Amino acid sequence: MCGINGIIINTNNETLSTKIGRMNDRIIHRGPDDDGVFHESNDFGSIAFGMRRLAVIDLSTGNQPMFSDDKKIVIVFNGEIYNFPELRKELIDEGVVFRTHSDTEVILRMYDKYGVASFSRLDGMFAFSIYDKKINKVIIARDFFGEKPLYYTRKENKIIWASELKSLIIEYGSRPEISREGLNLYFRLTYIPAPYTIYEGIHKLEANHYMEINPKNLDIQIHPISVEKFSGEKRNISFEEAKKRTQELVSESVRSRMISDVPFGAFLSGGVDSSIVALEMSRHAERKVETFSIGFEKKSFDESDKARTVAKMIGSNHHEFILKPQDLRNDTDRILLNFDEPFADSSALPSYFVALKTRQHVTVALTGDGGDEMYGGYNKYLVGKYNSKMTAVLPKPLFSLIKSAAGKLLRTSDDDRGLKFKALKMINAVDYGDDYYYNMISLGYTDRALMTVLNPGFYKKSIFDYYKNLTGQRSKTLSDFRAIDKLISLEGDMLVKVDRTSMLTSLECRAPFLNRKIWEYNNTLPEKYLLNGNSKKYLLKESFKEHFPDRFLDLSKKGFGVPVGDWLREHLKEELLSYTDDTFLREQGIFNTTEIETLVRDHISGKFDRTFQVWTYFCFQKWYRNTYLNIF
Repeated sequence: MCGINGIIINTNNETLSTKIGRMNDRIIHRGPDDDGVFHESNDFGSIAFGMRRLAVIDLSTGNQPMFSDDKKIVIVFNGEIYNFPELRKELIDEGVVFRTHSDTEVILRMYDKYGVASFSRLDGMFAFSIYDKKINKVIIARDFFGEKPLYYTRKENKIIWASELKSLIIEYGSRPEISREGLNLYFRLTYIPAPYTIYEGIHKLEANHYMEINPKNLDIQIHPISVEKFSGEKRNISFEEAKKRTQELVSESVRSRMISDVPFGAFLSGGVDSSIVALEMSRHAERKVETFSIGFEKKSFDESDKARTVAKMIGSNHHEFILKPQDLRNDTDRILLNFDEPFADSSALPSYFVALKTRQHVTVALTGDGGDEMYGGYNKYLVGKYNSKMTAVLPKPLFSLIKSAAGKLLRTSDDDRGLKFKALKMINAVDYGDDYYYNMISLGYTDRALMTVLNPGFYKKSIFDYYKNLTGQRSKTLSDFRAIDKLISLEGDMLVKVDRTSMLTSLECRAPFLNRKIWEYNNTLPEKYLLNGNSKKYLLKESFKEHFPDRFLDLSKKGFGVPVGDWLREHLKEELLSYTDDTFLREQGIFNTTEIETLVRDHISGKFDRTFQVWTYFCFQKWYRNTYLNIF
């Protein structure tokens, strides 16, 4: 696990290794154990790779950059390849001689033998750079789900890429313009999915893609990593057969992600996904599993009792940390600004806290991330399922009256995540248009609200068209919803949150549910196996329920948030109000001053609960003032 950087300049530049070293210094948190630099100049110009390493596998000989025997191929790698022992054995059987026991060398040898076709064989999370001198190309690849980040840009006579924007931006040379696409996606979603960023001209490499760079002319070609595509037809599989196969796939995925030469444990929230991961870890581990959870003083957020139940059941060495509001006050800026672009998923705050506490005991932690996307676990999937039925039988004018009344009856004065909050959220998600699922995942501003909040020069219409062209225009079925989530929500929100908060503490997180075999297998199943009536994640729960107390896996999940709505009225109020200063807003030129002032005033006064909108605005302005204005 580490962070990677790279620069290609089409002129000879002997200072490039110094530049890469400076980029490495910006991401020491991603790899505090070691660093490495490769630099070469020739007739086309100069090229440099850099990396920071968090040593997890092959501690003594896994250093990077790593070279092929003939020195014609060089690689730097961020991530973990979980099936590297099997791939290594295959290569040894074919006569390949290894110098290390690292997964980095397995990628190198696989590429040397099979080229880019080998990338589809890799089960893991990765972003890596390869310089192949034999064909004079630089190849950069990103994993199937997008667990590891990769930013890149071409500017004038150079191409720069990095694991984090903070490294890339110091070599950009000027303050980039704000991207209209990135800005609008952020305010709709509260995050920015690939291929966009908040900066014009700077991009994220999309998940399951690789790019080829010609160093001579800086031409960039981007290709999908070839994988077997699901035809769309469901296989005739019995439910019992599906349960058995699910048990096998999950168990094997957990086992493969326990390979480590350093201490490891598991996050245990008490929810379905983390509980099943912890259970399977206890079956494969040779010693007691280390489990970690956080509880909240505010009971509407706390479910630490469920985590304790599972820990006792599997006999783990359980560590529980109680999170108080003051625990995060001093770290809020550090957490939010580490994303390098606006990011408003408030669960990043407790995610950092549990990572920080966990890192005091272990270097690697398994998580339950991805279980909802794999098995149909979100409430929004239920809403999507019933949306078509409701809108077909209930006239829109009548529903509008119901929605208006519900808004008054179910309004909450704080950031509580109780039944009223969830009921109102579901009602607000009902949509009579064709874009209802995209509207459902938009936790920030509606398109109509954004049109009034942003000044005309910054508002962009039809912001989801790029993703519709990739997934298809329709979003009617669970398969459609899951495909959209994989492309947008998983890559842009969940995985970004986990990567940045964990790596900020130098903790490596691994997600067994994010396994391509599981994803592809579930795509062949009848949807009723995943979402059965009102039962979410039906197949997963049925596959493992015999190992847990009766009905345990059916208990409601409270989420992993913090009461930021309250904070914005309390200790963050002064900072929030500074972002509504008339002079500041007019100089910035992005927002409609009157609309912003009204929005913030209504929330602070308690007239309306505008938590998501105001928090999204707050996080943007925090980034703008502290990061964007200070780039150069």
